[in-house]
Amino acid sequence: MNWRPQPGKQHEKLHTLVGNWEGIVRLAPSAWGSAGMAVGRFSNTVVADGFFLVSDYVEQRDGGETFVGHGVYGWDDIEKEYVLYWFDSMGLAPRQPARGTWKENELVFVLEQPGGKVRYSHTFLEPGAYVFRLQSQRDDADWDTIMEAEYRRR
Repeated sequence: MNWRPQPGKQHEKLHTLVGNWEGIVRLAPSAWGSAGMAVGRFSNTVVADGFFLVSDYVEQRDGGETFVGHGVYGWDDIEKEYVLYWFDSMGLAPRQPARGTWKENELVFVLEQPGGKVRYSHTFLEPGAYVFRLQSQRDDADWDTIMEAEYRRR
C-alpha cells in the first residue's frame, strides 16, 4: 500500500478561492498608468491533489487587455504560514514568496523585497464575494493602495 499525504485544513481554506471571479477594479495612479477603472477576472483551480491553488488573472481597461498574472497559493507546513508566488506581465520574477496569515475572514500576504513591501489582502464578505487590495509600502511609511476590487464568483 502506498501512503500519500493528504491536504490539511489550511490547504482546504484556500479552496474558498476556487472558481471564476469578476470585479470592477479601482486603479490608483502609478508609474504604469493613470488612475481609473478596469474589469478584473480570476480563474482559480486546485492542483496537485488539493495542496495548491493556481490563479490566472486578466485585467481589461478601455476595451483591451492591460495586465495578466499567474499565482500559485499554498501552505508552508514548516513555517506554518501561507505562501503566494506571483508572476505577471510586469515581468519581474519573484525572489521569494509572499508570506501570509488567515485570520477570521481575512487572508493577507506580505512580500518583502528591495525597496519596500507589497501587501495582498483578501477580505471575505460572504460566500462568493471578497474584496482584494494590493498595497505597497516604502521605508516603513504608510501603505499606499495600488488597486482595490470587490470580486464575485460567476
